[in-house]
Amino acid sequence: MPPPAHTKGFTAPPRAVFATNPDLSRGRLHAESPSATRTEFQRDRDRIIHSDAFRRLKQKTQVFVAHEGDHYRTRLTHSLEVSQIARTVARVLGLDEDLAEVLALAHDIGHPPFGHAGETALNEVMEQYDGFDHNAQALRVLTKLERKYPKFDGLNLTWETLEGVIKHNGPLVTPDKPLEDLPAAFRDYEALQSLELDTFAGPEAQVAALADDIAYNNHDILDGVRAGMLDIDDLLDIPLTGDVLRAVRAEFPALEHDRVLAEMVRRLIGIWTRDLISEFQNRAALAKPESVEEVRALERPLAAFSDDLLEKQKPLREFLFNRMYRHPKVNRMMSQARRVVRELFGLYFAEPEALPAPWRERANAADAMKRARIVCDYIAGMTDTYAIDEHRRLFNLERWV
Repeated sequence: MPPPAHTKGFTAPPRAVFATNPDLSRGRLHAESPSATRTEFQRDRDRIIHSDAFRRLKQKTQVFVAHEGDHYRTRLTHSLEVSQIARTVARVLGLDEDLAEVLALAHDIGHPPFGHAGETALNEVMEQYDGFDHNAQALRVLTKLERKYPKFDGLNLTWETLEGVIKHNGPLVTPDKPLEDLPAAFRDYEALQSLELDTFAGPEAQVAALADDIAYNNHDILDGVRAGMLDIDDLLDIPLTGDVLRAVRAEFPALEHDRVLAEMVRRLIGIWTRDLISEFQNRAALAKPESVEEVRALERPLAAFSDDLLEKQKPLREFLFNRMYRHPKVNRMMSQARRVVRELFGLYFAEPEALPAPWRERANAADAMKRARIVCDYIAGMTDTYAIDEHRRLFNLERWV
């Protein structure tokens, strides 16, 4: 006897013809024997999870400096949430879930402490030394700075994972931006192994990129209300959130505030996710790609939100920008963060003896250009809390080493 209809769960569709196949991976820069227990992309995922850079995401900020509260999202918890959304979408679309997962987990791995404020400050102090870009830094982390293996630097990830990490937002080389204008990390790696910087990434990377948008658009609402920067009733005036909030309150009129907020965000994530799936399917039906290579060669990405949702989310993005990302509390935190990064860089560059070994030895032996990059790598790897503590140790004259 078949089970009752209400017990039937989701049935995954067959693998899409244009999904990335781990058995057909273009391989790794340094050849390795296959794993007996994992696909190539599962192996990449595990290397990301076991990396130092991934663990440090637990104390790197999204919007709030990491020590502000235990319930606010950090880059680690955000990456886990992005991974969950990316896997769900990839499963429905018949893509490779493991590749979508590793790309979601790694997408923020190049970010410095203090979020965009830290990136801005590092880019300013590195202006004479090829600048700072978190996407280029991710490539450095994954191919140089992680040092765990006896035969190579970096994690020696598959071509598809590296491509997806750095091209998740689209081609890097365009008619208006040649390779020569990209940060040195891209130029240097291109000489070792071409990642085809003038094409789109594969479908799993495209899905992971929009899973990132879904996660931060909606979870920032939750964090903003909890921080007292937003009032839940303010969301009633925004078309998309207002409709969902009114529906939740109508269905559960006696529900307490925190559960109303959580249910609203849960439903909003569902709206964005279903829209992404629908738009991807529509575009795939029109383009009819027969392979992942054909997906890369298309003139536009397969993964996108519908025009209707893009229009509806504009007021929400503007609201979050004005009321949360530019809130006086956030502005003050970010001002402090920029000063911490600038002052740490200035001291380490002028006095590399203050760096720990082996950073100190490498910096002392380097010319100005290389020393700047070494100092930049060290600071970019810091967590928020470590950067604050290190700044206190070095600049607070009342606290001697």
